[in-house]
Amino acid sequence: MFVLQCDVTAEEKCEIMAKKFFDLNSEGSAVGADLHPVLTYKDLREWLAEATRLGEVRVVKGLDTEKEIGMATEVVMGSDEADCIIFDDIKGYEPGWRVLVNFFGAKRKNMTLGFPTGLDKLELSEVYHDAHLKCITPIPHEVVDKGPVLENVLEGADVDLSKFPTPFWHPDDGGHYIGTGSYGVTVDPDTGWMSIGHYRVMVHDKMTVGYFTSSDKHGCSHGDKYFERGKRMPMVIVVGGDPMTFLTSRTEMAQGVLEYDFVGALRGEALKVIRGRYTEIPFPADAEIVLEGFVDPEERRIEGPFGEWTGYYGSDIGPSPVMHVEAIYHRDDPIILGCPPQRPPDEYSRYCAIIRSSMLRSQIQKTGVPDITAAWAHEVGNSRLLLAVSIKQRYPGHSKQAGHVAAMCNVGAYAGRYVIVTDEDVNVSDLQELTWAMLTRSDPASSIDIIKDTYSTGQDPRIPPWEKQKGNMTNSRAIIDACRPYHWRDRYPTVNAPSSEIAQKARERFGYLLNGQDVP
Repeated sequence: MFVLQCDVTAEEKCEIMAKKFFDLNSEGSAVGADLHPVLTYKDLREWLAEATRLGEVRVVKGLDTEKEIGMATEVVMGSDEADCIIFDDIKGYEPGWRVLVNFFGAKRKNMTLGFPTGLDKLELSEVYHDAHLKCITPIPHEVVDKGPVLENVLEGADVDLSKFPTPFWHPDDGGHYIGTGSYGVTVDPDTGWMSIGHYRVMVHDKMTVGYFTSSDKHGCSHGDKYFERGKRMPMVIVVGGDPMTFLTSRTEMAQGVLEYDFVGALRGEALKVIRGRYTEIPFPADAEIVLEGFVDPEERRIEGPFGEWTGYYGSDIGPSPVMHVEAIYHRDDPIILGCPPQRPPDEYSRYCAIIRSSMLRSQIQKTGVPDITAAWAHEVGNSRLLLAVSIKQRYPGHSKQAGHVAAMCNVGAYAGRYVIVTDEDVNVSDLQELTWAMLTRSDPASSIDIIKDTYSTGQDPRIPPWEKQKGNMTNSRAIIDACRPYHWRDRYPTVNAPSSEIAQKARERFGYLLNGQDVP
């Protein structure tokens, strides 16, 4: 593990990091490289400066929150190559009060996670797993008294959520959602354990918001414990934190690891937090906007509908918890971080693909299944509905074993749909190449296994309404064996394509033909 000097600029850090990486691995492959993440930003504004330096930020002025921001967001979020967009001079709101969308794409997604921008997505997934999940020692957060988030404090009658340019993200949403790139912080009243999770947040009026959380999430279980005692649940909602803390709030962390402390390890120093004046729940001192309040045990209001990660309005409208906002903390010219789910692939699916793919491979290997060469949780299925695994076949049934484990391990178990297992010569992160392998190496009558009554969610659009009403949130899984049949794999027709080594040399020599450049 290498250590960077402390007296270098962010740009120099990236250059040093990239050089160290390629010195460690001259082939340019990330797998197995001893590469430590380096975050070159501490808050959303420093992140924005880094993304601007990469040439991947555009400012769009003069749009409204009712239709135009949501429409523009829909256009850009489906593309990995589209720029990050800053909406400014929003109609009806203070100039400088902004909304930022599409932060996770192109080169900036590598920068966001703290790795060189030259890594492709499969390499990025592997180094993220090796460095983040194996080599990071959490650094406890530090409570401080001051921070930029205290530049403006609204309490009592001054609390007014209508001041913030909160978009109407999808045409059929039930309201304006201030919380899409946000996270909520709650505390278990029995143990004092703090949980940070992502829950969508809708503005009801100037002083209240509604939120939605699944029954298996900590934000729900913590609330239940307070409500059973007839007590209000304290809660803070961070709107516009730094991207890494937001992404960590949406990541399946190891048991007992607090997200604040994990981010501190990535930063290389303790995350500085301020305790709320009413709840004493800590929130980042450099956040853009923080809502602090209490959730009443009895009060419920209709929240939603809201276009969700499946690309549908999958959950029914119903009464949801309400948080009464006691205080709003925000920086001057605050920025709302927007990450509304779209029909995938979108930016969140791109992030989840990187995280879950490496975790999928690791979890399969931990069960003892040998020779897993790669795994990918595809963006088009929001990193859940379509999983792909490549193996080097060692024995009869090897492919079926890998497929069933992938479908039922922790990463694959929730709301999955299809698992495709193929040979090591297939790039499983390439959807076209994976589909080609499935179409040419599988037989519909003999290559597909079905598992019934598996773990799903009420947001699954394919579960019949009458089953949802009964609480039966289960679906089925298909495991597709797209490997060459083991017993006659040596006689399978030869692929009419060069080896990966030759293909790489061809791209290096003739890649200019793809981008319109002159002969080098």
